[in-house]
Amino acid sequence: VQLQASGGGLVQPGDSLRLSCAASGRTFNGYHMGWFRQAPGKEREFVAGIRWNDGFTDYADSAKGRFTISRDTAKNMVYLQINSLKPEDTAVYYCAAGVRQYDSWGQGTQVTVSS
Repeated sequence: VQLQASGGGLVQPGDSLRLSCAASGRTFNGYHMGWFRQAPGKEREFVAGIRWNDGFTDYADSAKGRFTISRDTAKNMVYLQINSLKPEDTAVYYCAAGVRQYDSWGQGTQVTVSS
């Protein structure tokens, strides 16, 4: 499984951003796809997940309301839409995949929220 995250950058508070994750290497039936993030000096944390087969989603409490995860099964893409960005959203965002646990990881994309 190969995962390539992109779409990060330097944005201002209140901006929106869409992160993309290109997945390849196999078919993803039965997989969970997820987004995690790691802020400076903090542990990596779960942000959102989506079930490949039916699109069922789940979110960390901190992500509910401003984050939306989606997938395009035809393009093998997973997205994370982030609205109303805050400085505390600054982190490296990783996409991940797995069946019973997340065991495949992309390289991460940096999101920096600063005025």
